Amino acid sequence: MTPVYKRILLKLSGESLMGQQHYGIDPAALRSFAEDVKEAFDLGIEIGIVFGGGNIYRGMQAEEMGIDKVSGDHMGMLATVINCLAFQNALESLGVPTRLLSAIRMEQIAEGFIRRRAMRHLEKGRVVVFGAGTGNPYFTTDTAAVLRAVEIEADVVIKGTRVDGVYDKDPEKHADAVRFDQISYKETLDRNLRVMDMTAITMASENNKPILVFNMNERGNLRRLMLGEPVATIVKDI
Repeated sequence: MTPVYKRILLKLSGESLMGQQHYGIDPAALRSFAEDVKEAFDLGIEIGIVFGGGNIYRGMQAEEMGIDKVSGDHMGMLATVINCLAFQNALESLGVPTRLLSAIRMEQIAEGFIRRRAMRHLEKGRVVVFGAGTGNPYFTTDTAAVLRAVEIEADVVIKGTRVDGVYDKDPEKHADAVRFDQISYKETLDRNLRVMDMTAITMASENNKPILVFNMNERGNLRRLMLGEPVATIVKDI
């Protein structure tokens, strides 16, 4: 079967790695996501990945601890690198070649992010894991995901969540929530649907970068999405 995308940017939250735990990284969730990515990789798709760090540290915790916003955001960026290292190891245990690129320089464990280097790794058939967000405070990892997607010229941004798309309200709280097959960037913002933050959505819109929102917790969904099955909501200009 022929995949419908050549190069993708996958965004996963740090919380997704918690699995059934309340903190940290669940080995079963880590393995499951790595197997999903391998299935997509085996289709010949070039894959970049951005992780959040909320399973380890969130910037909003900083204020509660008396830590200033900038320091708190930097702590959150370092948390994403921990997740990236774990996922890199999970992928390589499955035989998938990877490279970890960090927006904050830490040469002993990751390559510094350089756009041309990232694209070269993708062209050589390596999954590229992007750590430390944008490297700047005040920007979310959602924004980092869209930024990296634009920089590496990915076909789409794919956001893995706990539900099978975008709804008019939280489907985990409202049984009458209505799912969208597709929705525009503008309507997403007007309805405050929290697909991604405003900066990320605006950047995606300005660069005509579609966002696919799907349930990453269902095994095999990423492969189905790559083969064109309707398992996601598409956010794009309509």
